[in-house]
Amino acid sequence: MEIILAKSAGFCFGVSKAVGVVQELLRDRKSPLYTFGPIIHNEQVVNELAAMGAKVVEDVNRIDVPGWVVIRAHGVPPEIYREIEKKGSQVVDATCPYVKKIHKLVKTKYEEGYKVIIIGDADHPEIKGINGWCGNSAFIVDSLEDVEKIECCREKVCVVAQTTSEREKWEKLIDVIEKKFKKVEKFDTICNATAERQKEAAEISSRVDAMIVIGGKSSSNTRKLHQICSRYCRNTYWVEDPADLPFLGGKGLGRVGVTAGASTPDWIIKEVVRRMEDLNKEEQDLNFKEAFEESIVTLRAGDAVKGKIIGFSGSEVYIDLGYKSDGVIPLEEFSDEHDFDPGKSLKVGEEIEAYVIKVNDAEGHVLLSKKRLDAAKALDRIKDSYENKTPISVKIKEVVKGGVVGVLGGYQIFIPASQLSDRYVSDLNKYVGTVETIRITEYNGPRRKYVGSRRVILEEEKARAEERLWEEIEVGKKYAGTVTSLTNFGAFVDIGGVDGLIHISELSWGRIKHPSEVLKVGDRVEVTVLEFDREKKRISLGYRKNEDNPWYRAEERYKVGDIVKGRVVRLVPFGAFVELEKGVDGLVHISQISNFRIAKPSDVLETGQEVEAKIVEADIPNKKIALSIKEVNPIDPEDKKAEKEEAESKEEDDAPLSHSEDMSLSIGEITGLKTGDEEK
Repeated sequence: MEIILAKSAGFCFGVSKAVGVVQELLRDRKSPLYTFGPIIHNEQVVNELAAMGAKVVEDVNRIDVPGWVVIRAHGVPPEIYREIEKKGSQVVDATCPYVKKIHKLVKTKYEEGYKVIIIGDADHPEIKGINGWCGNSAFIVDSLEDVEKIECCREKVCVVAQTTSEREKWEKLIDVIEKKFKKVEKFDTICNATAERQKEAAEISSRVDAMIVIGGKSSSNTRKLHQICSRYCRNTYWVEDPADLPFLGGKGLGRVGVTAGASTPDWIIKEVVRRMEDLNKEEQDLNFKEAFEESIVTLRAGDAVKGKIIGFSGSEVYIDLGYKSDGVIPLEEFSDEHDFDPGKSLKVGEEIEAYVIKVNDAEGHVLLSKKRLDAAKALDRIKDSYENKTPISVKIKEVVKGGVVGVLGGYQIFIPASQLSDRYVSDLNKYVGTVETIRITEYNGPRRKYVGSRRVILEEEKARAEERLWEEIEVGKKYAGTVTSLTNFGAFVDIGGVDGLIHISELSWGRIKHPSEVLKVGDRVEVTVLEFDREKKRISLGYRKNEDNPWYRAEERYKVGDIVKGRVVRLVPFGAFVELEKGVDGLVHISQISNFRIAKPSDVLETGQEVEAKIVEADIPNKKIALSIKEVNPIDPEDKKAEKEEAESKEEDDAPLSHSEDMSLSIGEITGLKTGDEEK
């Protein structure tokens, strides 16, 4: 039979510390020693300490004065401290450091107006203690039904967990809570040693023929271990000591797994394993002493460790190191950025590396520094950049005399203004706050003097891009480029390491006086290669698009015989140019303006005048349209109009009378004569 012992079996750090405190006080005590409640949930350990003189009390009034009172590992509400001190006894706090952090957390959030929700067993002393630090006002939930009963009395809640909670239950309940409340701040306070123990127990129990779980019947974390192992292994047994072991011999068991709760001392684990070996009467390959010692992982100052973020506050970041103790990184040891905001920059579950500064058993955590490890790595990268010409990225911190200062891992790197770009930079301030890629060109470790250049990187990139461009360039190919400069005759555009020229005539279909009417430096544009010369390194680019050409598809809009309206834009000796639309002009020949011969177009037309004309000829490919005003509404000179009207009037007077008119006169004359004769 092979015995597989869980590496995480037995005392966690908090339990070990609490028992150690009591044992030390018992050795040196001069006054009665009490523990407020059982120091841990293990009857054998409690009985052993009682035999040494420790008394367990649940009521402050049962404490004799003077005396020492040790607070149990599960912690107590704040009023217990006050009552003990009021009685005159000396308090020794053996609360698990991780539980202590939960006390501080719920107290802070409660004072900030948050409603506290605790996931765990309401009857467990740890939960009662935590609830006391938020005025006994917390919602305590252990199931989905408990969550559903909560009334949404506040918009913001803070959620913590009993240190021995199951990870799976935590995730399910958090999911429901986040949907129920508008603002939820969750803190995964499950003890990492507990989580690791449960995970390892599940893994071992899934591949053994029998599973032994060692621990006190009142231990919450041992009960959860038994539940987890029972899911994966049918032959799971819960024992408090060797006497409870079932007889396993003769059952044909190939492998047996062993785990133990956080309140189980190593001597009980050893006795159980030894008893199993005796009962089985077989030699075992497992050396318990070595296995147990290997399960205890130690850390030393100066070690580089990896871990995952399990939470953070306004002053600390909490790291799961995969060991019995969690890591804590003060914010000042996390980042150099003065405006660093953990809420925006950090994510629970993210893996990071840090240096071990101190293994502080008194506080129950490992003090870490990410900043120091980052600095060490940064120095290696700076040195490598200098020796091997590798690029590094730095954040520009400030402008100084002659250049700017970049920062990498706490190290300052000077970048001269001439090395900041491959072009002249008039305003260095625009680089402040940006991240730039540079190469270290000067390195002096002892004097901490480092000089970098962004220009060499840009020039190398430009050379590579230029080489690729000349290999691939062809007439008609389109490029996306950046306008680098403007001149009177055009605009230069960087199309990938090489500048090409857009002549002013190629910038617009209309007439412009300067390229700045169309483009400005820094604009991103799409251009087309019109022609190029590899030897002279010259490229001519086009910017105008056919669809922007006012003559584009003009044949559909202007046909011979159409009557059009336009505005006179220019008068010349031989006629007038009429704008039909912006960019499209038609010519009215002088002979097509008036019915009379005129000396010059300005005799009857003026610039800006609206006219109607008929299209008499259209040559769209050559951008020519001939118009005639006189075929629609001729414009004649005023004197010519008067002459015409006078001539028309005279013609009417000299015209011969008609037959009817002659008859009328003759009759009149006759009538007149007769009248005259009669008068005579």
